[in-house]
Amino acid sequence: MGRRETREKAMKLLYQVQIQKDDIDEQIDRFIQEHNVSEESDREYMLDVVKGVIEHEPELDNLISKHLKGWTIRRIPKVDLAIIRLSCYEMKYRDDIPANVSINEAVELTKKYSGEDSKTFVNGVLGKIYVELQQNGY
Repeated sequence: MGRRETREKAMKLLYQVQIQKDDIDEQIDRFIQEHNVSEESDREYMLDVVKGVIEHEPELDNLISKHLKGWTIRRIPKVDLAIIRLSCYEMKYRDDIPANVSINEAVELTKKYSGEDSKTFVNGVLGKIYVELQQNGY
């Protein structure tokens, strides 16, 4: 399937989990089946990032909140928030994905799924988060 397509599916699943209040594990299993995520490497990546974002959500949201000017987490459109959380998780917890790739992919997802102004916002927030993570040894 490829990492880009799998990342896009992971973002969609993270968005879905924010909206639906069903059992998260059931949502994940159903999503993987419905979207035919059958390759082991794709499934491993998707499960890692989705479950990782969910597990570390308070920590990721705190990191994101520190770099919002005039915004709060609750004001960010849910699609943008799913994208930002996913990229933050990749930068902080995935050694196999360079930060610039994660940020660029986030901007591309934002262009595809969000408003025109969102790409600048997402890029700016992720750039500031990257600097902080670098300063803290990530």
